[in-house]
Amino acid sequence: MSVASLRIAARETVSGLPRAFWWLWISTLINRLGAFVSTFLALYLTLDRGYSASYAGLVASLHGLGGVVSSIGAGIMTDRLGRRPTLVIAQTSTAFAVALLGFMTDPVAIAGVAFLVGMASNASRPAVQAMMADIVKPEDRVRAFSLNYWAINLGFAVSSMAAGFIAQYSYLAGFLGEATLTLVCALVVFLKLPESRPEHTAAEKVAEPGIGIGTVLKDGRFMGVVGLSFLISLIFQQGYVGLPVAMGTDGFSSSDFGLAIAVNGILIVALQIPLTRYTQHRDPRHLLIVSALLAGYGFGLTAFAGSVAVYALTICVWTLAEIVNAPTQTGLIVRLSPTHGRGRYQGVYTMSWSVAALLAPLMSGYVIDHFGASWLWGACAVLGTVTAVGYWALMRGLSTGDGAGGRVVVTEEAKETEGTEELAEVGDVAEEAAGAGGTAVSGHRAESAV
Repeated sequence: MSVASLRIAARETVSGLPRAFWWLWISTLINRLGAFVSTFLALYLTLDRGYSASYAGLVASLHGLGGVVSSIGAGIMTDRLGRRPTLVIAQTSTAFAVALLGFMTDPVAIAGVAFLVGMASNASRPAVQAMMADIVKPEDRVRAFSLNYWAINLGFAVSSMAAGFIAQYSYLAGFLGEATLTLVCALVVFLKLPESRPEHTAAEKVAEPGIGIGTVLKDGRFMGVVGLSFLISLIFQQGYVGLPVAMGTDGFSSSDFGLAIAVNGILIVALQIPLTRYTQHRDPRHLLIVSALLAGYGFGLTAFAGSVAVYALTICVWTLAEIVNAPTQTGLIVRLSPTHGRGRYQGVYTMSWSVAALLAPLMSGYVIDHFGASWLWGACAVLGTVTAVGYWALMRGLSTGDGAGGRVVVTEEAKETEGTEELAEVGDVAEEAAGAGGTAVSGHRAESAV
């Protein structure tokens, strides 16, 4: 591809988006450039404070629990109070909570403040997503979400390397640095972003959805996908809770982990869009099965890693799984969800990642403390295999019914060929999902994004 073609492609990617979007994008990038707690909390507790892996896992779980608790409340605030006030409150609260965490020395206090950090940082998510949908035209939203996801991963890659070196000299400097940049984020939102909440019509105020949470929970096939999402999320979470502890136990420094894990963000930034374009018309069954196996055995290979370079190679393997799984699985979720119930379906799907974020640290801490890291990586390989088999079994016989929004339903007479044809249509949604829903797989990074 020529330089001129690259310039044209870049211009088409960024043109036509409103000024407010770019201020929101800048705030996202600043937020992720300052990321420290979510990446280095486990190393801070085990290497600097001398706590056990089990305790580090408990604190990480409380951090995740805070995010789960705040998600519903933050959504209500976003609709009632407004997007801009919710963002400012969440980011200011996050800044003070992160700074406070850096000064805590008592184990109970550390755990409690980590819970508050999780609550505050996750409270931004509903407001950011709502504001982006408000200010960007429908035809440009996929591109806007993709650019925002790109900023998240670019900031993550840079902050991982920088924070690793900062941590060698002072973990407190890392906490204060994140607090400062989060405050800058709040200032950008307060000074540059107008309130975007649309006014509701009378008809919209009285309209009631036709689908409840009970409907979602009774949808067996959808809940099966949610269960598989939970399993693969348990695997991916180990890159941020199990891997740093295991590397620290093996004698590697925080900067070594920072360099290794930065490969994840760099590869996503470089390969997410081109790989999605390549896979969007492939059979989703094959893609989901392959991604589950890559994730499981990518982490499984970590048992044989003895240098930063080998750790980085294993990260490359499971990062490819992340890139493939994100748009494909989200595309499947879109097809399984009726249009008028998509919010509830997406909420239950997202909850699978939140629950995994709670359990993964406990799982990794217990296994490493009692059996060793090799058993953890072996368990990841087993989970990957189980998830792959689950994808194969669950998606046999899928065909498209007459449901709203092209919802995928099951028919008794569905033939294997029909399932393949209809599942191929899920791939057509994958490119859209890469922008709007791909963050689900990188939920650990997106969780504290602006």
